[in-house]
Amino acid sequence: MTSPVLGGPLGERVPDVTRIAVLRANALGDLIFLLPALESLRAAYPAAEIVLFGAPWHAAFWRDRPGPVDRVLVVPPAPGIREPGPDEPPGSLDEFLADAAREGYDLALQVHGGGANSNPVMSRLGARVTAGLRAEDAPPLDRWLRYVYYQPEVTRYLEVVGLVGADAVTVVPTLTVTDADRAQARAVLGDPERARVALHPGATDTRRRWPARRFAEVARALHDDGYEVLVTGTPAERAVVDEVVAAAGVPVRPQVGTLSLGGLAAAYAGCALVVSNDTGPLHLAGAVGAPTVGVYWVGNMINGATPLRARHRPIAAWTTRCPVCGVDCTPGIYPHRPGDGNCPHRDSFVADVPVAEVLEAAADLLRPEPGSAAG
Repeated sequence: MTSPVLGGPLGERVPDVTRIAVLRANALGDLIFLLPALESLRAAYPAAEIVLFGAPWHAAFWRDRPGPVDRVLVVPPAPGIREPGPDEPPGSLDEFLADAAREGYDLALQVHGGGANSNPVMSRLGARVTAGLRAEDAPPLDRWLRYVYYQPEVTRYLEVVGLVGADAVTVVPTLTVTDADRAQARAVLGDPERARVALHPGATDTRRRWPARRFAEVARALHDDGYEVLVTGTPAERAVVDEVVAAAGVPVRPQVGTLSLGGLAAAYAGCALVVSNDTGPLHLAGAVGAPTVGVYWVGNMINGATPLRARHRPIAAWTTRCPVCGVDCTPGIYPHRPGDGNCPHRDSFVADVPVAEVLEAAADLLRPEPGSAAG
C-alpha cells in the first residue's frame, strides 16, 4: 500500500490497538516537528491512548492542553535518551521500563533519533509491534526506517508513523493556545497599544546564533516603523537578550523568564511577526500561527525549515566550514564521509546573513502587497 500524501510505502495497521508509546524526550523544536505525526497517529487509531515518553517539561506543557497526546510518562535520564535537568533526582530506567511494560502497549514507536540507545529501550516495553528509526549502529525494530541525516524532520516522523499504517493528515505543525496561556501573556505583557513583533536572539547551539548587534539593528528598524518590540529568551540566554536591548538604542521589552512555555506561545500568537534563530521558539511561533523570519545554517534549513512560504521566510547562511579552523562541519550522512560536525569551536555559522535580507523578509510579511497570500 502506498501513502497518497507522502507517496511512499504505507505499512499495515495493527488491529485492536488500545495504547501507543511514543519516545521523544528531547527539546521544544523536536516536539513541534513531531506534531503532524502525532495527529496522523491519532487519526489512524482514534480509540487508542497515545502516551508520550518524554521529559519533565513535556508533562508540564501537555497538562490540560488539547492535542494528540493523552498522557506523558517522564523517562528517567539515561545515555542517549536525555540529560538530567537541574536538581532532578536520579531515576532507574530499568524500574521505569518494568512499570511501563505492565501497562500493556500495543505499539511502541521510536522517533527519538538513530536508535542505538533508544531502540533497545522501546523493545523492552513488550509491545506487540515496535517501529521507528534505525541508524547503521542501531538494532532493528519490527518495522523500521533508515535514519538518514538530511531529511525534513516533519517528513521523517510522518514516515515512521506510516510504518504502522498512519497516513499523513497534515504536514503543518499546529499547537493549541489555551485560555490559561492567553491570560498569562496578558497579565505579563498587557494589551498591545501597537502591533507587536518578537525577536529571539538565543539558541542553545551558539553556532546557530545570528550576532546580537544584528538583532539590535532589526529591533531598531521595527521600532522606528511603529511596532512594539519584544526580545525573548530563556534565563540561560539573558546575556544575549541584554546585549540586544543595550545595542538597540530604542525602547524594547526584554522578556527573560517572565512567561511559561504556554505563555510564550500565547505571546507569539499575538505577534504580527517573530524573527528568530533556528531554535525551539521559532518553531513554536510557527505552530501557533505567527508569521516568522528564521535565520538558518543551510544544513539545518534542510532539516528544520518549513516548506511553506505564505507566512514564513527562512534565510540561509551558506557557511559549511568552521570560521576558526576551516574544518568541514557538515554532518555526514554515512560514517565514512569526511566532515562530521565535530569541530570543537562554537563560533557562529550564520553571522554573514545580511540585516537587509532579514528586514526585507520582515517587510514582505508585515506589509504584504495586495492580493498576496501573506495579506
